[in-house]
Formats: sequence, structure tokens, C-alpha cells
Amino acid sequence: MRYFNESDVQNFKKSIILDSYNFSKRAAYQSFDVFLSHSSKDDDILSSVINFLSQYNVNVYIDKSDEDLPKKPSPETGEVLKNRIQEAKKFMVLVSPNSKDSKWIPWELGIADEKKKIRNVALLPQVQSVSNPDWPEQEYLGLYPRIVYGKLQGYQAPVWMVLDHHSNTGTELGKWLRQA
Repeated sequence: MRYFNESDVQNFKKSIILDSYNFSKRAAYQSFDVFLSHSSKDDDILSSVINFLSQYNVNVYIDKSDEDLPKKPSPETGEVLKNRIQEAKKFMVLVSPNSKDSKWIPWELGIADEKKKIRNVALLPQVQSVSNPDWPEQEYLGLYPRIVYGKLQGYQAPVWMVLDHHSNTGTELGKWLRQA
């Protein structure tokens, strides 16, 4: 099994230009399938992650251009983000070397843990290469399932899956995204 790596970032860095993609501007009727928590220092790989998730026909929320968020972080920022986490069906964390410096990721993950329950939360570790599978796992991250690529029982070819490393069971990513 392997994690999302630099090769995947390049493969999925095709057509979306982050600033012009309207995935985070919220219309009153719009709902989001996935709230994607990430470090603001990872803007360079966000378009690849969005493209990766788009192949599963999901709407992804990131806070980059949410017009309801104040320009400067405040208590109102927290309220808006809590609501967005609650509204989304699933919650993912892009875990990169920059994640450990984020003040928002652990807070958002804590909210998601309470609101979404662990079955609707997954980590997307991003590593440099297949030969260097290390990722900045912090102790509390060990609680959550991870998105990995590999062989899954019932599938002939390798697939992206949500792996529960405690029970060593996986659910194909598209199926997990559709589960209520």
C-alpha cells in the first residue's frame, strides 16, 4: 500500500486553477460532500487534491474563498467553519509536512470527530515519494483511518481506499464517500 505522493500530485495537477475554481463559494442551495482541512502552506498541491477527489464526483469545501469567512480570523471564523464541517457529509485532512504547524487543523479535526464521528473522517497523508513513505504522523492522528492506494479484497486492480489500520479493513474510496 502507498500514500498520495509527489507523483500523484503531478498526475492530478491538470486542469483546475485554484483561484478560479468555484468549489468553495457557497450558494444557499449548495452542499458539500467533503470538508478538506489543510495547511494554508499547501496551496501548491490543493488543485491536485481537488482533482483527485473530483474523479469521485464529490463537491469539496475548502476555506480559501468562502465569502462568509471574515478577512481576518476571529471567533466568527470558528463559527463559520464549525457550520461547514457540520454541513459536509465527510471530513478529510490533507496531512503534509506543513500540517504540524497549523493551528486550525487540530481544531477542525476535533470538531469533526465530535460532529461526524470517526466513520466519516479520514486522513490523506501526502508523502514525497513511494520510496520515502514517511509522513508527519502525530499521536492523535493514529485514531483515524487513512486514504491509501493498494489491493483490496473484492477488487482485481489496486484502488484508493479508506483503510482502518486498527482492524486492517478497507473501504473503496468512492464507496466510502457515498456512505451516509
